[in-house]
Amino acid sequence: MNHSLKHWKEAATLIVAAEQRLCAGAVTSRTPPPHATSNYNILLLKRSGRSSFMPNAYVFPGGLVDPTDFSSEWLDIFKKFSNSPNFGEVAFRICALRETFEESGVLLVVPKNEEERVFRSTEVTVNESITDICPDELTKWRSLVNQNPSNFIRMCRELEVLPNIWALHEWSNWLTPEGRYGGRRFDTAFFICCLKEIPHTLQDQKEIELFQWSPASEVLQSYKAEEFWIAPPQFYELSRLCRLPSLDALHTFASERAVEGCERWLPFATVENGQPVSLLPGDKHYPGDVFESSSGHDRDSALHRFVIEGSYDIRLQINITPKYKHLLPVLPPSSKSLL
Repeated sequence: MNHSLKHWKEAATLIVAAEQRLCAGAVTSRTPPPHATSNYNILLLKRSGRSSFMPNAYVFPGGLVDPTDFSSEWLDIFKKFSNSPNFGEVAFRICALRETFEESGVLLVVPKNEEERVFRSTEVTVNESITDICPDELTKWRSLVNQNPSNFIRMCRELEVLPNIWALHEWSNWLTPEGRYGGRRFDTAFFICCLKEIPHTLQDQKEIELFQWSPASEVLQSYKAEEFWIAPPQFYELSRLCRLPSLDALHTFASERAVEGCERWLPFATVENGQPVSLLPGDKHYPGDVFESSSGHDRDSALHRFVIEGSYDIRLQINITPKYKHLLPVLPPSSKSLL
């Protein structure tokens, strides 16, 4: 993240993928289909209709970075772990974990008595969520953390748990374009986390009205059917996930790819031949973009864009090779791709 980006507020969001089985006491708002296209679901939250930013949209859990996410107390907690990310990155992971807990009740932590295992572990494995904390205790702390983010540190100390920052893998970084969503602009770090089962989930009835666990492909189908609305970044990332129908494959890819870093994307809205489009870095018409020959296509033919047919009708046109060893979205037959 770049603190020189003065027009954007720093934020973090978490794509939570969980295998299609419920942990004890978990509730899902839907029944898994008999012929699912993948073996995992993605957590989506419906924002309140009263929200000033993307009201009624279905989003991944997340929110603004709070000053307490950068607290030196977290530094004291994590400094003994040589396999921890740098402190600035830890703060964004803390934000993503805290906001996920606040909005959905999903708490991703490691018991203190297992910290040695976390410290020594080098194996890439899908993560487990904690289910042995009393539900009443979780409800109490969730309310306290919603009231004051500093209570997240206090909760971890009193419950003797560590935020599982190691379960989060850097995935992408999106900037809100100018003039969208009420004028509020965010520099949002996207992380991804894979869980062995769907954890207990409950909306907060304040910022969030509903939750649902669904395969990425079904979310995209529901969006196309105008059953609910998702923003372009969610559309793009869900289309990426369709390339990996196995949770194990997704987890392995995400954990190995994350060391490459990611590119910050600011969509650029324009009109071409009377058609609204939103350009992404690498597109032939993206302003000020430095095109790399390794992308596999000539500058004059490079496409990396959303074509906006309507609020519920977005098409992706892509023929470039993604940087940082990332995935291309799955494109439906109607999308133009020269790959």
